[in-house]
Amino acid sequence: MEVLVTEEQIARRVNELGDDITRFYEGKPLTVVILMNGALLFGADLVRAIRQPLRWDTFICSSYHNDRSSGELAIRCDLKNPVKERHVLIVDDILDTGLTLKAVKENMEQRGALSVRTCVLLNKNIDGKLFMSPDWTGFDISDRYVVGYGLDSNEEFRNLPYIAARE
Repeated sequence: MEVLVTEEQIARRVNELGDDITRFYEGKPLTVVILMNGALLFGADLVRAIRQPLRWDTFICSSYHNDRSSGELAIRCDLKNPVKERHVLIVDDILDTGLTLKAVKENMEQRGALSVRTCVLLNKNIDGKLFMSPDWTGFDISDRYVVGYGLDSNEEFRNLPYIAARE
């Protein structure tokens, strides 16, 4: 595997994102919604880098099956807490076409969130990005299959402290 983003680069960028997000939401009721399982590590580090009161929750959904996008969103586990009258920041691991993130964003808007913005660890530069762009991005990457720091290949490699391209 080829390391694309080191552990040190990730830590530095998460802190920068935390600073930006803290300033943006200062004094606002914020709920961070972490998309599971891939964004677990990124989301945990990011909420610690946001220096203001917040709530966080998890949402389990997927548009991937056997390392490939299925094109359909499957919701497997819903939020525990309401997002009505709160600002929502959706945290995801990687943005490919944006199908999953767009569907989750619309779901949060329908629940009465005051605003819904997005933060992704990785924004994959691919042709055919049809659905949306993130509000905050950790790193832009090329169109390669990546693992590590929460991202997996058939549920393996999530525990790597860096991001690598799987050959």
